[in-house]
Amino acid sequence: MDKLKVYIVEDDPLYGKIIQYNLSLNPDIEAKLFSNANDFLNKLEENPDLITLDYSLPDMTGEEVLKRIKKYNPNIPVVIVSGQENLKTAIKLLKDGAYDYLTKDEETKDRIWNIIKNIRENLDLKEEISNLKDQISKQFDLSKTVIGISPVMKKVYSLVEKAVNSSITVSLTGETGVGKEVIAKAIHYNSKLKNKPFVSVNITAIPKDLIESELFGHEKGSFTGAIARRVGKFEEADGGTLFLDEIGEMDINMQSKLLRVLQEKEITRVGGNGIIKITCRIIAATHRDLAEEVRKGNFREDLYYRLLGLPIPIPPLRMRGNDILLLAKHFINEYCKENDVNKISITPETNQKLLKYEWPGNVRELKAVIELACVMCENNSIVPDDIQFSKNYSIDSLLAKEMPLRDYSNNIIKHYLLKYNDDVILVSKKLKIGKSTIYRMLQKKTI
Repeated sequence: MDKLKVYIVEDDPLYGKIIQYNLSLNPDIEAKLFSNANDFLNKLEENPDLITLDYSLPDMTGEEVLKRIKKYNPNIPVVIVSGQENLKTAIKLLKDGAYDYLTKDEETKDRIWNIIKNIRENLDLKEEISNLKDQISKQFDLSKTVIGISPVMKKVYSLVEKAVNSSITVSLTGETGVGKEVIAKAIHYNSKLKNKPFVSVNITAIPKDLIESELFGHEKGSFTGAIARRVGKFEEADGGTLFLDEIGEMDINMQSKLLRVLQEKEITRVGGNGIIKITCRIIAATHRDLAEEVRKGNFREDLYYRLLGLPIPIPPLRMRGNDILLLAKHFINEYCKENDVNKISITPETNQKLLKYEWPGNVRELKAVIELACVMCENNSIVPDDIQFSKNYSIDSLLAKEMPLRDYSNNIIKHYLLKYNDDVILVSKKLKIGKSTIYRMLQKKTI
C-alpha cells in the first residue's frame, strides 16, 4: 500500500513541526505541514488520507475549513485540534462530520497515532474488500463461468449479455442442477452492480412461517425467539441484486406480500411500523413451469408477470452435446488446482460413457461424478470404471419428461447400453430387439 498521507493544518509553527516530526518517524507516513487554510485548500485535490486541523487559523475558522473539506470529499477523516476544550463546539463539529476533536496537551501525539492506526486498518480493510470484489468479478467472467459452445448455450449467452447491460428483472428457468445460481451470479458480477451486494435466498430452505422475517426482517420481540432486531434479505441486497431461488415454491399468501414489496419498492419489518425504501435488482429462478402453475392457481398471475422480466431458459445438460466434455475437463482442472495434484487425463472411452448418460442431475451431478472419478482414478487417468452414476438413475427418470414415443425408445436403449457397458448383443437380448437395429441407431447417432 502507498504511504499514508497526513496533512497538518496548524498556525503554531513549533507545535506543527513537532507533530510533523513525530509522524515522519514512521516511514509509511508522508506528513505535510500547512500554516494557513488557503495554502492547505489549494492542495486539497491531492486527497490526503487524514487531516489534522487547528480550530483557530489566521485566515479562516476551523469550522469553515471543515465544511470546505466535507463538500470536496466527505470521506476524508478530519481531526480537529484545539487549544481550548469547548464541549459545545466539539459536539457541533462532530455533527458536521469531524472524525474526532482533540485538545492540545501532552497526550495529543499519542491520540493522533491511535487515530492513524485505526484509519490505516480501515484503509487496509477497504483495499482487501476491493481486491476480493475484483477477484469475484474475475471468477464470474462470463467466458470462464458459463462454459459451453453448444447452440443452445449460445442462445443463453446472448440473453445473459442483454441482462448484463440492463437492470431489468430476470427470470431463470430450468431443471434442478443446471446452474441457475451460477448464471445469476455471472449476470450480477458482470453488470454495473458488481460492487454492490449479491444476496441469495433459497425459498425451499426456509420454513414457511419464517420466510417473511427472512425476506423483510423483524423487530425485537415481534414473535417468540425474536431476541433482537434482524435485517432482512431485501435490506441486505439494497443497491445490489437479490436472487430468489425456487420462487415457484413460495406460499400463495406470501406471494401477495412479495408482490406489494416489488410494486412499492419498500418494506416493513415484521413487528414494525417504519417504512424502509429499498432498491435492488431481482433475479428469480425456478424449475417449475410458472405459467402452468398460474393456470393451476398455485402462483399469482400478477406476480408472475412482475417477475417475468427477461426470461432465460437454461437447457438441461443432456441437450448440450459436447459441452459435457468441456465441463468435465473444467471440473477436472478445478479438482487438480484445489487439491494440488498433477494433471489428470480422461480416456476417449470414458468420454463416450459421459456423452451417453442422460444426466438427470445435470451440471451438479456431472461435477460430483467427475470429482469422485478424480479421487478413484489410477495413474492420473480416468477410465470408464471410474465413472460411477447414481443408483437413483432409473427408467422412471427417463420417462419423467414428456416426449415422442421414438425418443422414449431411444432413451431406454441408451440406458441399457450404458448399464451393460455397450454390449450390443446382451442389450438386444434384454430388450428383445435385433442387434442390427441397435447398430443402425448407433450409426445414425440417434442414441
